[in-house]
Amino acid sequence: MSSKPEIDPELGAVLRDSILAYPDVILDDKDVMQALITANDKAKGGNIVDLRGIAMVRLEDRLDRLEDTHRTVIAAAYENLAGTNQIHRAILRLMDPVDFETFLKDLGGEVADTMGVDAMHLVLETAQEEDDPTVQRLGDVLRVVEPGFVAAYFDGHRTSPARQVILRQVEEAPEFLYGGKADWIQSEACLRLDFGAGRLPGMLLLGSEDPQQFIPQHGTDLLAFFAGVFERTMRRWLS
Repeated sequence: MSSKPEIDPELGAVLRDSILAYPDVILDDKDVMQALITANDKAKGGNIVDLRGIAMVRLEDRLDRLEDTHRTVIAAAYENLAGTNQIHRAILRLMDPVDFETFLKDLGGEVADTMGVDAMHLVLETAQEEDDPTVQRLGDVLRVVEPGFVAAYFDGHRTSPARQVILRQVEEAPEFLYGGKADWIQSEACLRLDFGAGRLPGMLLLGSEDPQQFIPQHGTDLLAFFAGVFERTMRRWLS
């Protein structure tokens, strides 16, 4: 006696008519085709090597890998486009203010919100020791440091070529830079700024509570572009 249940004749006739009427549906259905191939292999017995079936399995594996790669590439493209639009909106916001004080306040407000960061500070090197009223008014955004600080913060006094953008996770964010948000900052982006000949360098500091927002494996092209636009805008204010 056969252990396989027999299909109902009427149901079999309906299936046959459906397959003959819509063969493309069967051919386009991966699971159905796999079931048919498996059933065909079992019908041949275990002593027959089906090279065609082996080739089909390998082709399916390659197709699965290609589909995964395709999805990854598409997702990366959309993410890159979203990041580009984000940077463009932030740059447009930088161009709106008509005075320097508003320009800096927007930096820690709407610009930071547009870029999706929890803290943004402009760090400027200066050799002056006396207090500046402007610095006091902009204390939430502006940080004034001694000459040489930017290079030390970036590279730790290393002699390797200077990098314009550094992304990294932080264990203890400096309170004198991040203020009351220091305890929450888990990753940061440091953007080196060149204000031109005869001027000390500066740095844009972007902090995030997400430890994965700024990691060395991420690309820095968009942030480098943002830094280039920002430093050119600053040069006009400084002049």
